[in-house]
Amino acid sequence: MKTYELTAGEPHAGQRIDKFLAEETDLNRSEIQKWLKKGTVSLRSGKAVKPNYRMVPGDVVLFSYEEPKEAELVPQDIPLDILYEDDCMIVLNKTRGMVVHPGSGNPDGTLVNALLYHVGPSLFEAGDPERPGIVHRLDKDTSGVMVAAKTAEAYRVLQEEIGSHSAQRKYVALVHGKMAGDHGIIRLPLGRSTKDRMKWDVAPKTGKPAVTHFRVLEYLPHYSLLECRLETGRTHQIRVHMAHIGHPVVNDPLYGYKKDHFPIEGQALHSRTLDLKHPLTGERMHFEAPIPADFSTCVELARREDTL
Repeated sequence: MKTYELTAGEPHAGQRIDKFLAEETDLNRSEIQKWLKKGTVSLRSGKAVKPNYRMVPGDVVLFSYEEPKEAELVPQDIPLDILYEDDCMIVLNKTRGMVVHPGSGNPDGTLVNALLYHVGPSLFEAGDPERPGIVHRLDKDTSGVMVAAKTAEAYRVLQEEIGSHSAQRKYVALVHGKMAGDHGIIRLPLGRSTKDRMKWDVAPKTGKPAVTHFRVLEYLPHYSLLECRLETGRTHQIRVHMAHIGHPVVNDPLYGYKKDHFPIEGQALHSRTLDLKHPLTGERMHFEAPIPADFSTCVELARREDTL
């Protein structure tokens, strides 16, 4: 049990109590609201406390909550589609539907659990102990190429490559509508949505720089098949950028149209190629993951004039 005793000052006058606690503790507002509803927040004065309570200078807030237990990472015998492997790295074709690392709602069954089984406990030496080996991520329902490190040195080098953009990643995406031009660059900063923490938004003033290059591979009657190259790697970058310019990715559950009825679980987005330098030898390497059958079926349907 963790306990706080916090006193509001003049700068906090009129501030909602959930915002006050989020700023003064290591929890976010949604977590704070959960504990407020459970009644673990009170004022020393005895006043009733609701999530919309406005702070008064001098208020003393008593707040207790149970810290979540850290999930234990366990090896799991989950099949992996391995494109390349050596002593320092492994390149995979991640299947659609696989979560990259454990988190809220996904304690196991992830790529990390599969890597621990395949590589062994030495994987914990590569990067963050809560997501060992993971240099970059793909969304749960985005399939395709990604690389993981097997050693601490490989992790350092690969992360630097990804971060400096010397590694090149290209995706294919099926999007709504016909693009206005054969190619283009989207430069729109991204930040977490203030309305829904599961989503990201274009945030010109507060967002981090995000750049997506695209070119049209094929114009379809009501859709466009694109190749997208990431210059930066923000969460949901392609999905948010495409939705913002009026061409959301087909079947995107967060940023797309609800009327989509394509035979695919999640968005029609696939990480097709990855080019990088080998972390030990410096050799330039190219990896490619074939477009999965469900994605190909969507493209075939989109080629029909009557598919909307």
